[in-house]
Amino acid sequence: MAGEIRAVDRLACGTCRYNQRRAGEARPASRRDHASRGESGEPVPDPTGAPRELQRVRHPLQPRRHAHAVFLATDRGNPRQPAEGAERGRAATMIGRSRWVGYALLSPALVAVGFLIGYPLYLVITTSFRQGKTLDVLRLSALPAGLGNYRTVLGSEATWHSVGVTLVYLVGTIGPAFAIGLLTALLLNRAFPGRRWLRSFILLPWAVPGVIVSIVFLWLLDGSFGVVNALLRQAGWLSTDLAWFANDDTALGAVIVATVWKAYPFFTLTLLAALQAIPATLYEAARVDGATAWQRFRHISWPGIRAAAVLAAILNTLWALREFDIIYVTTGGGPDRATETLAVRIYQEAFAFFRMGTASALGVLTMVFAALLALASMRTLRREYF
Repeated sequence: MAGEIRAVDRLACGTCRYNQRRAGEARPASRRDHASRGESGEPVPDPTGAPRELQRVRHPLQPRRHAHAVFLATDRGNPRQPAEGAERGRAATMIGRSRWVGYALLSPALVAVGFLIGYPLYLVITTSFRQGKTLDVLRLSALPAGLGNYRTVLGSEATWHSVGVTLVYLVGTIGPAFAIGLLTALLLNRAFPGRRWLRSFILLPWAVPGVIVSIVFLWLLDGSFGVVNALLRQAGWLSTDLAWFANDDTALGAVIVATVWKAYPFFTLTLLAALQAIPATLYEAARVDGATAWQRFRHISWPGIRAAAVLAAILNTLWALREFDIIYVTTGGGPDRATETLAVRIYQEAFAFFRMGTASALGVLTMVFAALLALASMRTLRREYF
């Protein structure tokens, strides 16, 4: 066969009747039949070269009365049928054009984001290599360059003290916030009256600004008229008033409590969404099999929310690493540097001692540590769960 055979189904005119050959029904010969047969009554070969059994085939969905099939033999060189290569070329061209159009439409936003993020990042990195005291950005290029700021930061006892305080703050914040968020998520996953109102009330601390949270806890934990001291005295657990934020032993714990109160709703929201994605039939089957509540949580709930829990822990770790407003408003890094985290230390170096070089170097090192932590965590998360 010289070319490919393409079937084009068409509806015939009202005078044409379809002959069902399988049933052997006879019909009077039409002009089309006379034209397709020679004088001897034998069928005339199809000029397209199509076999006889393919010259008249009815599609199962075609009407039986007024339908017939016309087969057209088309060659690759037929101008009516475009080549597959040309079609692919046009499709690739259209995709390429649409891609460049998308890039062109996104370019203003990309330029704005690049300027808002890229320029400050470039400024911090270049400042970290400049040695001297100045707050004038235009005078930074006149300062001598070198690695002295990094040597000063890494060799300072204050830096390592801030690193230790930051690690204690991270562990003390992420652990309790995750535990409270998990318990509240399991509670809100049950059906009971007033669940929507309770959900809104539980998620409220996450929407409160850090400065407001600091003021609230300054009032609650005040040493003279604080509500917490009054309740502890009535319960007999406290004999004298305690200034929670002014004591070296309790200041960091008080800051951690305020941060946990603000951070746990994010765990609740994330874990609740993961719990609601677990099919209820799994719990029903486990109850039928006699599984206890702990077994259902261990074998059904926890595997379903583990990836979301790891992701929420990573995000809260990064947020706690740069936490500044609650710590600075409540204690300012004191007393006696008991709550001086890396974020507070960077602020002190920059705006209290006007050492922009060392502050920028410490900021760059903190940024590198956070980036490596996020990269390692996401790689582990992707390899294990995705």
